[in-house]
Amino acid sequence: MTERDQLRLASAAENVNEALSRWFDNLADERRMSIHTLSAYARDVGFFFDFLQDHVGETVGFEHLRALRPADFRAFLAARKKKGASSRTIARMLSSIRSLFGFLEKAGLAKCAALNAIRTPKLPHGIPKPLSVDDAEALADELDRDVESTRAWVKARDAAIFLLLYGSGLRISEALGLDARNAPTLEGEDTLRITGKGLKTRIVPVLPEVRAAIHRYLDLCPEPLDPEGPLFIGVRGGRLNARIVQLSMQRLRSSLNLPETATPHALRHSFATHLLQAGGDLRTIQELLGHASLSTTQVYTEVNAEQLMDVHRAAHPRAQMAEAGERASHLRLVASNP
Repeated sequence: MTERDQLRLASAAENVNEALSRWFDNLADERRMSIHTLSAYARDVGFFFDFLQDHVGETVGFEHLRALRPADFRAFLAARKKKGASSRTIARMLSSIRSLFGFLEKAGLAKCAALNAIRTPKLPHGIPKPLSVDDAEALADELDRDVESTRAWVKARDAAIFLLLYGSGLRISEALGLDARNAPTLEGEDTLRITGKGLKTRIVPVLPEVRAAIHRYLDLCPEPLDPEGPLFIGVRGGRLNARIVQLSMQRLRSSLNLPETATPHALRHSFATHLLQAGGDLRTIQELLGHASLSTTQVYTEVNAEQLMDVHRAAHPRAQMAEAGERASHLRLVASNP
């Protein structure tokens, strides 16, 4: 079943299904959403229409969509939350539904003012969790040693991917989406053209160590790669699945005693954070990461600030004196209250 087949909903009337397909085409062709985002939107709308069918007691038509009230939307969101949906998932579901109704309104098919009364849940503010420089170096050293073990080509492949994520700041989907003809293996090839979210292209650096790791993987690969086919393949052929990369990182995390936050995506965070710590400017880092907005990149300044405060607390004499004073006060308090 294709992603577009998923929108042939049994809970929707035929003319509504036709509109759903047009909306989905718009997301894929004009807004250029990734396959993962398209899949999530299709799933969200499927849940919504299944709920509505139970809610109204019949197949959902445009007349039902036009008649929806704020209480109907709140009932749907409450039902999803009861089934374990997080605030982030609820926010995405609202985004999916708003996108659909925006399309339907522009097409003159259905307008629903009630949706404007629904607020998006407030999301918890989090900051990226990169590896420390020491952990990143330990990981790179371990990858270099690991290639000498059995099934060397698989180890070399994983090493090339991890070094590419850390050395060039790629998303895992971008690395696994590379074709063999994109491989930067020639001497002097120090950049790589990447197609990221929204099919936007950018140029990223390729370190000599990364180029050497890719070259080693290609030398050890048991079969010649089709230039138009995937650069990174699985043991059964075909483009490598991201889950395999995640499991490989999990094994490395265990052997090196790295924190749980050490994931493939954390290597991209580490790329940005370590550049910022070394004096890189935000605009350049924004371009290298492929962020559409500078505000997305600015989150790394929070990581840097937090780490600077940790260093300050550990090294500054005044900070150490203040901490010692707090411990002494605590001990006096305990002693006075036996």
